[in-house]
Amino acid sequence: MKIKSVDCLPLRIPFDDGGSAPGLMPSKWTHLDMALVRVETSDGFVGWGDAFAYSCLSAVTGAIRDMVAPLVVGREIENIAAFNLELQKRLHLHGRYGITIFAIGGVDIALWDAAAKAKGVSLARLHGGRRRNSVPAYASLVRYSEPAVLAKFAARAVAEGYRDVKLHEITLEAIEAGRKAVGPDVRLTTDVNCNWSAADAERLLPHMKRLDLYWVEEPLFPPDDAAALGALERKFGVAIASGENACTSVEFARTVPAIRFTQPSVTKVGGVSEFVRVAEMAQAQGRTIMPHSPYFGPGYWATLQLAAAFETAELFEYLYIRPEADVGRDLPRPTASDVAIPDKPGLGFEPDMAVIEKFRVG
Repeated sequence: MKIKSVDCLPLRIPFDDGGSAPGLMPSKWTHLDMALVRVETSDGFVGWGDAFAYSCLSAVTGAIRDMVAPLVVGREIENIAAFNLELQKRLHLHGRYGITIFAIGGVDIALWDAAAKAKGVSLARLHGGRRRNSVPAYASLVRYSEPAVLAKFAARAVAEGYRDVKLHEITLEAIEAGRKAVGPDVRLTTDVNCNWSAADAERLLPHMKRLDLYWVEEPLFPPDDAAALGALERKFGVAIASGENACTSVEFARTVPAIRFTQPSVTKVGGVSEFVRVAEMAQAQGRTIMPHSPYFGPGYWATLQLAAAFETAELFEYLYIRPEADVGRDLPRPTASDVAIPDKPGLGFEPDMAVIEKFRVG
């Protein structure tokens, strides 16, 4: 397919999480930043992509427009995965990971969307087949810090039918409140976001075992220290998860063999092409993937399609917040903790242009 145009549409959509704590971002988190990518082929097919842009929207938008788009427009692309690697090689002087990979990944998702539409099949069918029609989801709560507030939202998620709940809490008091709120029969996890020291982990992981956590996510910094993470998992008998902040399969080659759960994020890892490489790597080594997907743009739909193609994707992460608007029509939200996976051509994403125009910035 020959690429006619590449456009980036930066958006900021307000959301409410019901809390008052600073949350997970460097400052108070109140908006979903989205760098939407629109690719059009010379045959008239339009693909939509999604580059991770939380707290870095201007930088990612600039990277797409100034670094990636000029290398894509006018190109005849037959092998998207090979083209992804070509982009990585040509842009490695700007930094091999982070913003550069976010930008490449956003375009990569859009290219796969367009390619699947051109063949009239869903992305899952293009990648070897649709192996299931839905995927179990877990409620991924923000960090509330206050145990009473956390307990309220954790209990509400369970009442709505979720059988898996993830906290983003880092204190024992808050995690204990979460376990009490969801009860003993709901699988509970927590994402530490690298906030524990090695001494903290030694002190707290026995309690995570006592509280029967399904996994503990990114307990240490750096989150890709495979030796340290693997040692914690073996010593304390608590599954460790990591990978949401890793870029390309190169980084995952270190952590996949070392820990139980690996967490590629399609908008951060380098798009569909790199996600597939990681999923195939994990599958070959008998590891389960737990995709990172706390976003609501095309990356949400792409993650669902990849979950349909790879049954080793055990759960779908649903960020438990209330956005002011959905950028895509008919967002497939969890129902009784399952998410139906669209079987339309491409990702199944259909943009709501009125929402895009309303929340577009820059």
